[in-house]
Amino acid sequence: MNQTNVAHASATVTSIGATATTAATAADAATTTITFDRNRLRIEDITAIAAGGCTISLSDDPQFRAAITRGADFLDKLLREDGTIYGVTTGYGDSCTVTVPPELIAELPHHLYTYHGCGLGEYFDAPQVRAILATRLTSLCKGYSGVSVGLLEQIAQLLQHDLLPLMPSEGSVGASGDLTPLSYLAAVLCGEREVWRAQQRVPAALALADAGMQALRLRPKEGLAIMNGTAVMTALACLAYERAHYLMQLATRITAMASFALDGNAHHFDETLFSVKPHAGQQQIAAWLRLDLDCEQPHRNEKRLQDRYSIRCAPHVIGVLADALPWMRSSIENELNSANDNPIIDADNERVLHGGHFYGGHIAFAMDSMKNTVANIADLLDRQMALLVDTRYNNGLPSNLSAASGPRAAINHGLKALQISASAWTAEALKLTMPASVFSRSTECHNQDKVSMGTIAARDCLRVLTLTEQVLAAMLITVRQGVALRAGMQPTPALEALPGARLAHMQQMLATDITLIEEDRMLEPDLRRLLEHIRNRKWRLYGE
Repeated sequence: MNQTNVAHASATVTSIGATATTAATAADAATTTITFDRNRLRIEDITAIAAGGCTISLSDDPQFRAAITRGADFLDKLLREDGTIYGVTTGYGDSCTVTVPPELIAELPHHLYTYHGCGLGEYFDAPQVRAILATRLTSLCKGYSGVSVGLLEQIAQLLQHDLLPLMPSEGSVGASGDLTPLSYLAAVLCGEREVWRAQQRVPAALALADAGMQALRLRPKEGLAIMNGTAVMTALACLAYERAHYLMQLATRITAMASFALDGNAHHFDETLFSVKPHAGQQQIAAWLRLDLDCEQPHRNEKRLQDRYSIRCAPHVIGVLADALPWMRSSIENELNSANDNPIIDADNERVLHGGHFYGGHIAFAMDSMKNTVANIADLLDRQMALLVDTRYNNGLPSNLSAASGPRAAINHGLKALQISASAWTAEALKLTMPASVFSRSTECHNQDKVSMGTIAARDCLRVLTLTEQVLAAMLITVRQGVALRAGMQPTPALEALPGARLAHMQQMLATDITLIEEDRMLEPDLRRLLEHIRNRKWRLYGE
């Protein structure tokens, strides 16, 4: 296939959208088919597969299968001609100078995944493993890895039967790719180690047999092709991107509610004001805030002339993520759709090209950047919360937003502890913003002497997203309380007092999950319920 066509072909996907993993689209996702071939896939394809609600298939197109077969046949030809191929007729890494005797070549791929079986830490969860398998399959389907169609079919069947390798999350330096975690995929394909099946740990050999699958005997280079790539970090980046995109929108809606609760100045988001600083993402955040707030309101003399930065500069903070997401998508999707193992097998021109495409620098940079921008949003909302609970700054709302009245107000403390917890989550998120990519370590006898740390960056980013989502959950409780209290202070103490229908609707939805806090109560159940809603994208926000 022509290289240009490979790079620019559209994905073979049916009816898949940007929110394919949401609860609202679960029924549609169940009828979605994602076909793996040499065409491009998008982040949303990987996240849909991760959610487990769509059908996947390996293309049966004869041209696609012939292109894959040419790579494997070319390697066989080289072996018959006594060619020297890294990782096929030589040892791995620094051992590339070691020649493997012909009679032992068939054993080499199995040694590779065996000695890399040294991962530790938490196991990747089921959606993460599905994303990893789909990402690795996408790369191998490009046709430059020298693998057989049978190997691709075996990975596709793992996804189809939801047999998910038990894969430790720690042990990758992000070049030569995600060797250690991906060794668990290679081993499972060969009937070794364990899988998750219906939320149970099952020996891989048993799971394959029950599914009517046969354990593979890897062909030359197939072990290296499976493991020597960026599938883990890229899969995690796909999942992180989707969460960050929703978080950006929800943080904007929360800011609008916080502004109303604080009796803030909506004219801070004026269109002309933002036209003179033309960052498109920042302008979009301001435009969304204008949709939620009455920005044409006249300035009242009793109002503070300028709101504090956490309200006034919210578009400037959230907008950094909004402006960064497009280039993050580009980096992630280019990595997703790349052949990123070594060596690259150019069967059409009968060449073996030795390089370093396993290096995960682009993903590392995207994830280090994302965790920085996301943690800054946690910090923004934490500062908004601090204003809302403090009678010195909240423009007449009760202390800690307690709705208790009369003598009982003396023993009720409202959101005092919630603000402490939100501050703790924010601090932890900010602590994790140190870029992982600057901690390259020389490894493997100084062969891997400059590495990306992309997988660590991606894992850190997911943790920062989790912590920030916890801050969002705390702020949803806070703004629901603050808006209700502020509306009660208006001449018309009802939802009609809110400046826009969007905020009224959001307040109504939050009220179904969060009872007004008049008497102190344990808030953990509310927080966990809200976190589930955030992760399921319960609330339709802007442009949806």
